[in-house]
Amino acid sequence: MLKYILRRALYTIPIALGVSLVVFTLIHLAPGDPLSAVVGDADQKMLAEMRASFGYDKPLPVQYFVWLGSTLTGDMGYSLRSGAPVFPMLMSAAKNTIAIGIGAAVLGFVLGVLSGLVAGYNHGTWIDKAVSSSAIAGVSMPQYWLAIILVIIFSVQLGWLPSVGSGSGEPFWSWASWRHMVLPVVALAAIPAAIVARTARAAVMEILSMEFVEALRARGLSERRILWHVARNALPTVLAVMGLQFAHLLGGSILVETVFTWPGTGHLLNMAIFDRDVPVLQGTIMLLALFFVLTNLVVDILQAWADPRISRS
Repeated sequence: MLKYILRRALYTIPIALGVSLVVFTLIHLAPGDPLSAVVGDADQKMLAEMRASFGYDKPLPVQYFVWLGSTLTGDMGYSLRSGAPVFPMLMSAAKNTIAIGIGAAVLGFVLGVLSGLVAGYNHGTWIDKAVSSSAIAGVSMPQYWLAIILVIIFSVQLGWLPSVGSGSGEPFWSWASWRHMVLPVVALAAIPAAIVARTARAAVMEILSMEFVEALRARGLSERRILWHVARNALPTVLAVMGLQFAHLLGGSILVETVFTWPGTGHLLNMAIFDRDVPVLQGTIMLLALFFVLTNLVVDILQAWADPRISRS
């Protein structure tokens, strides 16, 4: 198991380097000069001095290796718009995104697994049809639309929950802070819950058709014990899907964070795009890409833990 973990961890290094190259290249292939967009109608001498100070006067390969070396030491440069260091901005935003991402992942995983198990075990009944219909609706529903509906109902009409902000200044463990997370978490959890429910349902139906289930029944095991064995065999597939969904939650929350003005990486990325703030844009996209890489690594390890055959293959 340890050798498998080390091998998978080593695989992430070239992947991360490749991701950094793609991120840097795509951003710098965009037309226009980011400094000109920031400073406006400045004279060419001032622009040349600013390009030199930010290193934009060097060839792109040199810029890439300088940026990569600085990033590995935690120095991601300074924002073109505010002049603030990028790394502290990213850490503050990442903390907020991870908070609602973990909440949405836990809610989506629990709801999805439970409903998928029940639907798959009761295949063809009204319970199965109700869960399948709800899952299709959850997958088809845009997250930003659900976020707006939640704001209208629970913030505007009922006044139960706040619609914007993160409750900064309040202790993280207090209800005053947590109540700001409720609506973003619910909006983000809808699609993962639906996808996990459909995956768990399909996996349970496939496992129930296997011969070992009939053997368990022949041995006189209760349906509850059989359901436990079925759930354990379905777990690796569900974990793989949930891992990808968690990565999407961290990387694809830009619209939901914008609706709720949640100060996370999605909101920061949105502001960097409109401001053409290249250092912040590079750092944010790189951080989100690393979320995907590390999440896949964790999922691989969890799958190997749930099914030892994977680590031996």
